[in-house]
Amino acid sequence: MKSRFEKEFASTPHIKADVVKKALTEEALSILEEDIHANRQMGTYGKCLIKDGDTILTHCNAGALATGGYGTALGIIRAAHEEGKKIHVLVDETRPLLQGARLTAWEMKNAGIPATLITDSMAGSFMKRGMVNLVIVGADRIAANGDVANKIGTYSLAVLAKENRVPFYVAAPISTLDRRAGTGNEIPIEERKAEEVLGFHGTKIAPEGFNAYNPAFDVTPKRYITAIITEKGIDQWGQV
Repeated sequence: MKSRFEKEFASTPHIKADVVKKALTEEALSILEEDIHANRQMGTYGKCLIKDGDTILTHCNAGALATGGYGTALGIIRAAHEEGKKIHVLVDETRPLLQGARLTAWEMKNAGIPATLITDSMAGSFMKRGMVNLVIVGADRIAANGDVANKIGTYSLAVLAKENRVPFYVAAPISTLDRRAGTGNEIPIEERKAEEVLGFHGTKIAPEGFNAYNPAFDVTPKRYITAIITEKGIDQWGQV
């Protein structure tokens, strides 16, 4: 389907720069509004999965800073909070770039949502002790069969959640679905620089000359996912 910009200018090869700028700006603002609307719809559907008093574990950043201004996974948490539910969020640091510590923690603080920062390796212990009621994460890509690619560490959380009978939810817009990828095995995984693991912000942590492996994402098979929440509703298939 062509955008308004493509339809308007497809047959007009010579256009003044200010006209193009205006059209591009209007199209960008329209996309922004569509994204915020989709996020709020996800919040409307997903908030019913959160009960008053729940503790929610999240990973990486799937909030306003990662989207148009409301959030996917964090948008659902926001919606539950705005409804008046008393909730608490456990924020994974999300190593090695610490998006949870730097971004999600900031968003929760500014939204007035009670939250606590934990290291990624603490999540399983908290689940085993009954301190997590549900996990909600975002997604960078979803394969046609329901496998989900998300920030590295998501797969580990899903396996831990299954073991401890904690519901594991993924929140993402329909546009995240890639029907060309039949399964998660067909989703390419970005390999990032080893320096991100060997140090942080220019400060070296590991010994000089040491090597590191740094995939940015992992794939969570559909069988570990309780439900995927989109702006169209909740596609629920898993059992915990």
